[in-house]
Amino acid sequence: MNCEENKDLAHRQHVKYFMRFLNVLPSSLSSHDTTRVTIAYFAVAGLDVLGAISSISLELRSRIVEWIYRLQVVPDKATGDMSMCGFQGSSTVNIDLNADNNHYRCGHLAMTYTGLCVLLSLGDDLSRCNRKALVEGVKALQTEDGNFAATLSGCESDMRFVYCAAAISYILNDWSGFNIERANDYIIKSISYDYGIAQCPELESHGGTTFCALATLSLTNQLDKLSIEQVEGLKRWLLFRQVDGFQGRPNKPVDTCYSFWVGASLKILDSLHMSNYANNRKYVFETQDCVVGGFSKWPDTCTDPMHTYLGLAGLSLIGENGLSEIEPALNITKRAYEYVKTLHETWSTES
Repeated sequence: MNCEENKDLAHRQHVKYFMRFLNVLPSSLSSHDTTRVTIAYFAVAGLDVLGAISSISLELRSRIVEWIYRLQVVPDKATGDMSMCGFQGSSTVNIDLNADNNHYRCGHLAMTYTGLCVLLSLGDDLSRCNRKALVEGVKALQTEDGNFAATLSGCESDMRFVYCAAAISYILNDWSGFNIERANDYIIKSISYDYGIAQCPELESHGGTTFCALATLSLTNQLDKLSIEQVEGLKRWLLFRQVDGFQGRPNKPVDTCYSFWVGASLKILDSLHMSNYANNRKYVFETQDCVVGGFSKWPDTCTDPMHTYLGLAGLSLIGENGLSEIEPALNITKRAYEYVKTLHETWSTES
C-alpha cells in the first residue's frame, strides 16, 4: 500500500524488500524460477544502489557466490566443446540431469550477464570463471547478420542478447567472441524511420531495445558510427517518451522501468539533462510502496524486484539523494564498475 505523502525514499523498507528476495522466492514469482539469477541480480544490484550491500552478511554472500558458480556450464570433458558454456538461470533445470545427459546443460546470455554482475557486486574476483569458455559460448551464439541468440538450446534472438553479449565481453575484457563490426551493422539496420531502435530490423522502435543498442555501441566504443542526424533523431525520440515518467513506445502508458531504460539511453547520449527531472521523480515515487518497500510499474499495482531496481537506478541517474551512482552502459553501480576496471588491470599483468 502506498503512502498518501510519498515524497521521500523509503530506504529502510527497500533494503528489507530486496533482502526478502535473496532468501525466498514468493509464490507470485514461481513462474520465474528458471530465471532466478536475474531476480538475484535485481536484489543485489538494488542493495548496491541503496548503498546497503553490507546488509548481505558474509555468510549469505558466500552462499550466493557458490550458488552462482554451480550454475556455470563448463566445457565438455570428452570433446572440449565450449559452445554451450555460460551460466544457467537456476538449478531447477538440472534436477533430472546425471552424467549421461549432462550435455543438455546450456548457458544463457542474459543469465551469464546478470550472474557476472551479481559476482562483481558481491566482490568476487571471477577467478573461478572459465573466461575462455564463456567467451567461446558468446561466440557460438552470434548469427550471420550480427544478432545473438540467447542460448544454443533454442531461443529467440534480438537486441537484448546483442547487449548481453557485449556486456559479458566487456566485463571479461575479451572481445574475441564478439564480432563488433557485424553487431554494429545489425544495430544500424535496426534504427527505425522515427530514429528509435527496434528489436530487429523493420520492427517498432522500443525504449528497452534502444538502450540495449546504445549501450552496446558505448561498450564497443562505436557511438561515432551513428550519424549526426541519427544521434539528434534518437535524442528527440527518447525525449518525446517523457509524459511525466517515461513510456517505452509512443501512445503507451508510462512505466517505472523506462526511467532507467530511456534515462540511461539519454545519459549515454549526454542528453538526460534535457528531460524534466522533477516530473520523472514524481511519477516514480507514485509507484513506491513505502510501507512494505518496492516499486511497481504503475501506481497502486503490485511491486516487483525488477521495477524496484530499475526505479532506483532511474532515480540514481537524476541524482536522487541516498543512492549510489550508476554506470549506465553496464547497469551496475560505479563502485562495481571501478572494481571491474581493477580486475582488468590484474588480468593484463597476469597475461
